[in-house]
Amino acid sequence: MRIGKIDFDFKNKTYVMGILNVTPDSFSDGGKYNTLDSALKHTERMVSEGAAIIDVGGESTKPGYIPVSCEEQIARVVPVIEGIRKNFDIPVSVDTADAQVAKAALEAGCSLVNDIRSLQGDENMRSVVANAGVPCVIMHNRANMDYTDFMSDVKTDLEKYCRDAVEAGVDREKIIIDPGVGFAKTYEQNLAIINRLEEFQSMGYPVLLGTSRKSVIGLTLDLPIYERVEGTIATTVMAVMKGAAIVRVHDVKENVRAIRMTEAILQK
Repeated sequence: MRIGKIDFDFKNKTYVMGILNVTPDSFSDGGKYNTLDSALKHTERMVSEGAAIIDVGGESTKPGYIPVSCEEQIARVVPVIEGIRKNFDIPVSVDTADAQVAKAALEAGCSLVNDIRSLQGDENMRSVVANAGVPCVIMHNRANMDYTDFMSDVKTDLEKYCRDAVEAGVDREKIIIDPGVGFAKTYEQNLAIINRLEEFQSMGYPVLLGTSRKSVIGLTLDLPIYERVEGTIATTVMAVMKGAAIVRVHDVKENVRAIRMTEAILQK
């Protein structure tokens, strides 16, 4: 799959998407990178550590988050996206569920739309992605947790979201799926997603796993947010072993090293 100017070999490699939250209230790093200078310095660090994509978000999605207007999100993400595009040769994605924000980000040079609401939350999002002809991440999410057969239901939901996107003109070959760890799932269900990640390969899309510093790690290890890097690395190793295309993480260096080591072992 081509993202921006880069061809990604998702069938044979696992890539790191570095998280850049330009927000004051994100659960893990809120307020750390919400100035242009700090955002670009952190981007430089992530690029040097091996990130393949930088994911820029202007609204926190932590439990109980306060919604941010499209205008405010645009004011946060567009200067950063423009700055990254000017200073670094790396694809940029925008983490948003709002079509207006996605459109502004794409016009600023963004190459990928990462939507936690599966291109379903905003009625215009699918057309924005389709018209731009860019890849997108469709993440599993739903309004309730009334599952009959958990894994089957998650895949059925994702299949519907992807089908809706394709019917709206999104190129099927440009869809990446994310099973949505931490969204509309219990602790046990989040563990099951990670353990059975290979089951999503049958859907025919590259798979992204986003577990970095999340509560499933904190609950398992009884650790605060900033002490969850080892737990995140464990999930990254699992992702590589189960064929994931991308892991979305805060701690780029450590996860890149874990990926390289795991891939070296698997290739022998």
